[in-house]
Amino acid sequence: MKTTFNKIIITVLAAGLLSGCNKFLDETPKGVLSSDQVKEPERLLTATYAALGNDHYDVPFSLWPYGTVRSDDAYKGGSGPQDIQVFHFLETANNITPTFDEVNRLWFQLYVSISRANTTIRTIQEMGDFANKDEKMAEARFLRGHFYFMLKILFKYVPYIDEQVPIDSYETIDNRALTNDALWQKIADDFQYAADHLPVVQTEVGRASRIAAAAYLAKTYLYKAYRQDNQERHAVTSINQTDLEKVVQSTDIVLSSNRTLETDFGFNFLPGQYENGTEALFSIQFSKDDGTKFGRVNLSDVLSVPMGLGCCDFNKPSQSLVNAFRTTGKGLPLDNYNTLNTFNVAEKYDPRLFHTVAIPNLPYKYSAKHVYEESWTRNPSEYAMYASLKENVDPDCDCFVPMVPFYANTKNRIVLRFADVLLMRAEALIELHRSQEALQLINQVRIRAKNSVTLTGYATDKMLIETYKNGENIIWNEENARKALRWERRLELAMENGRFFDLVRWGIAGESMNAYYDVEKSRRSYYASSHFTADKYEYLPIPEAQIRLSKYLYKQNAGY
Repeated sequence: MKTTFNKIIITVLAAGLLSGCNKFLDETPKGVLSSDQVKEPERLLTATYAALGNDHYDVPFSLWPYGTVRSDDAYKGGSGPQDIQVFHFLETANNITPTFDEVNRLWFQLYVSISRANTTIRTIQEMGDFANKDEKMAEARFLRGHFYFMLKILFKYVPYIDEQVPIDSYETIDNRALTNDALWQKIADDFQYAADHLPVVQTEVGRASRIAAAAYLAKTYLYKAYRQDNQERHAVTSINQTDLEKVVQSTDIVLSSNRTLETDFGFNFLPGQYENGTEALFSIQFSKDDGTKFGRVNLSDVLSVPMGLGCCDFNKPSQSLVNAFRTTGKGLPLDNYNTLNTFNVAEKYDPRLFHTVAIPNLPYKYSAKHVYEESWTRNPSEYAMYASLKENVDPDCDCFVPMVPFYANTKNRIVLRFADVLLMRAEALIELHRSQEALQLINQVRIRAKNSVTLTGYATDKMLIETYKNGENIIWNEENARKALRWERRLELAMENGRFFDLVRWGIAGESMNAYYDVEKSRRSYYASSHFTADKYEYLPIPEAQIRLSKYLYKQNAGY
């Protein structure tokens, strides 16, 4: 059992504090503080943290159908295209409509989570002074920023409702009331407040810290920096230098802390003693043996377990992703990389491949007892033979939880890690025309990748990676630095559900996805009619159900 802040969340949930959600969230704080009321902000804050795990396998807060399957990194998987067909449409850029129930429920659940944060913030504001008031406010604002960030990258234009908006005024808030830039700024303001008021270190793991807030602030300003054309188009027309400077300033806070890279890349994706390690800046906590039937398990990623271990073989790494890890004789990424139709044992690959992708005839999650076989694949003719590793665990781990027909686990899910911060800073420096400063940051990530053989041990003869050396194996100009940075993000953060959002931020989603489809059509017949329509598919449609509930105040995204 995990003795973390997550345990507190489970206890509160089991006690029934959150039953009657609407009544609970609409409570009005009293003017006189009783002993129970002094505890109220912490109870409300606990409920807000609990929302981080209040999702479902087809409404996943990990966003794997939206950030990975929608990109060139993964196939949907499952039994076939009809298995959660909405995700098939997202994968193939076909028939995406505003009527998708899964998308509507995701919107709804994110706003339920924001409602909890707003109630917490409002309660704290209306109470008198109490110990750690600013810190509790900062935690609530961090969480609200997190949920709004998810909405923003999914839908672009969403109604911004904070603690100052009365409930009876919700229906007056337009999803276009704020510009794209202004909405990003609202999210940044929450993380700025959190960075200003949270402690550097929290005594209970699972709580947001100043370092996590600074990392999220940097991420928000990095997204905000890429200015898009106008309300109806999503092309990137400029990159704001002031926003990029704020990325550098925010990452300064993280880099000046005692946080650093794990010595082995794979340590980030193991349970038990490896959780909440030096690289994990903010993680969603899960647990078992907490008084509930199955425990607080990771329902977001429950479908990605291979069929050879249970169910259901979704979110399967693409051949394109496997090929992306191929390296030249000099240990650098290949330009013409996507030419193989299977893993080639005679080639050399970036070591991170073997931590990210389960490959036939190699150990599964570093276990000599469990060798991954192609027979573990549910539908190899359509979805190839690979499986995703990062979110999964060794089935012999006591963190592996049978929920027949599903098999979940209680390993933490990292939201922000130090390697991402290094690459965000490198990206900002490159776009600030300071590419020489980015070189050592990217190389820092690659050096760690080179040393990440502690856990694998079984494929070292297939591994080759080197750092970038200006004048020797690369001419480190701004163009090549940008190319190297974008490739490094794909390899380092593969299957962590951010790839599609990176492509949109850079303004290259259309060209990247259509190039991917052109190759994949010869591998996967279900891609035959796939085509990414720019200025449309970068964002999801606003759910039709929400437009109706707003009495048609909300405006639909372009193209839908």
